[in-house]
Amino acid sequence: MKKKNILFALAAVCLPLALSAQKEREITLNEAIAMARAQSVDAAVALNELKTAYWEFRTFRADLLPEVNLTGTLPNYNKSYSSYQNSDGSYGFVRNNTLGLTGDLSIDQNIWLTGGKLSLTSSLDYIKQLGAGGNRHFMSVPVTLQLIQPIFGVNNIKWNRRIEPVRYAEAKAAFITATEEVTMRTITYYFNLLLAKENLGTAKQNQTNADHLYEVALAKRKMGQISENELLQLKLSALNAKAALTETESDLNAKMFQLRAFLGVGEDEVLSPVLPEAVEGPRMEYNQVLNKALERNSFAQNIRRRQLEADYEVATAR
Repeated sequence: MKKKNILFALAAVCLPLALSAQKEREITLNEAIAMARAQSVDAAVALNELKTAYWEFRTFRADLLPEVNLTGTLPNYNKSYSSYQNSDGSYGFVRNNTLGLTGDLSIDQNIWLTGGKLSLTSSLDYIKQLGAGGNRHFMSVPVTLQLIQPIFGVNNIKWNRRIEPVRYAEAKAAFITATEEVTMRTITYYFNLLLAKENLGTAKQNQTNADHLYEVALAKRKMGQISENELLQLKLSALNAKAALTETESDLNAKMFQLRAFLGVGEDEVLSPVLPEAVEGPRMEYNQVLNKALERNSFAQNIRRRQLEADYEVATAR
């Protein structure tokens, strides 16, 4: 019993301190939407997916631009023995002991119309024979023009020029859709918390009324104006009102945690939603809504991309 009394005393002291540490913060619907779009997990995931699609599109665009490549071997040391056939048919061995350097500088341009590659290359080779009496040799090719053109193959660059812009448009439309979904979830959580707060106020008023009626019934029972059964019924109503208040408080805490976790707000803040006076929004006609849906909905872009990818697979199979 002493341990229980100590625990109840600590709870009575710590609970008010914990409640006082939390600060109440009024938040409007527009503020909640702005916070959700800026710092919610869903918004961060949608933004990262858009960034990934953007850099993939930039990589595709870079493949269409001229590319400067520098390749070389610095240095190449070779020490080996090679067989050599003499004029009389016998074989001998020649020792190779060389140090070589090679370098190529090229400008490459992919040709999307034909799928080939045009290269302008300049190369330099250097070989030095090591040991006594070793010589040095240089070979330079100032300019080499080379065209690599596949004859029987699929033009991947041409197909990518058709698929990648659609894929990027799909990613942008998906980002808009994800952003609107974040807004819808924020509105749902916001009004759930607002409704739970109103239900809590109603439950408190119901408990106050039930307790008052029970106190009046106690006084009437002492005067013999009501029966014991009626008194017990009012006591039961008071207990039910208290249980409903506890359930409503639990529901409020759950809705508070749901909105707070979605917005990324710390546990030390108690959100107090403000009832908006009116919901403002532009008026739109059916044709305007349909055009926006066709323009910004990712589903239409997804169907187009999948159709192009299927055509590409058919061309590859052929």
